[in-house]
Amino acid sequence: MTTATRPTLIRLTVNGQTRDVTAAPRTPLLQVLRNDLGLNGPKYGCGLAQCGACSVLIGDKVARACVLPAGGLEGLEITTLEGLGTPEAPHPVQAAFIAENATQCGYCVNGMIIATVALLRRSPAPSETEIRTALKHHLCRCGSHMEVLKAVRTAAAGLASGAE
Repeated sequence: MTTATRPTLIRLTVNGQTRDVTAAPRTPLLQVLRNDLGLNGPKYGCGLAQCGACSVLIGDKVARACVLPAGGLEGLEITTLEGLGTPEAPHPVQAAFIAENATQCGYCVNGMIIATVALLRRSPAPSETEIRTALKHHLCRCGSHMEVLKAVRTAAAGLASGAE
């Protein structure tokens, strides 16, 4: 067994909490989040970082958890959908997606919400082009694209008025 495949203690900061897991350093973050930490927001979609269902925030940047080795993330702040808000007090982006009915099956929406949070942190009043660019690599098979775009605009307007 090589060092990269031998299980070891990995200390991650997820949703503001320090969590210790035992895994091989090359274990994908998605597997650690779902199987070891019980966080089901990030979804397994393609396993190739192409669909966006597994998206998380690393700091303020969107990252694909299905291809990120957990061992390389110690000391970085990881945020999943569960770390944004609660059912009782959703994050403004989550609330906007709910208000605009921006989901059908819901499988892709985690990644779209994560991407929207990152977008609005760097550009609080994004243009239509910025919105479409931020979401262009998030695949939705249900066809909720127009509702998603409206939800992003609603979230931006809400945050601009001080909702967060």
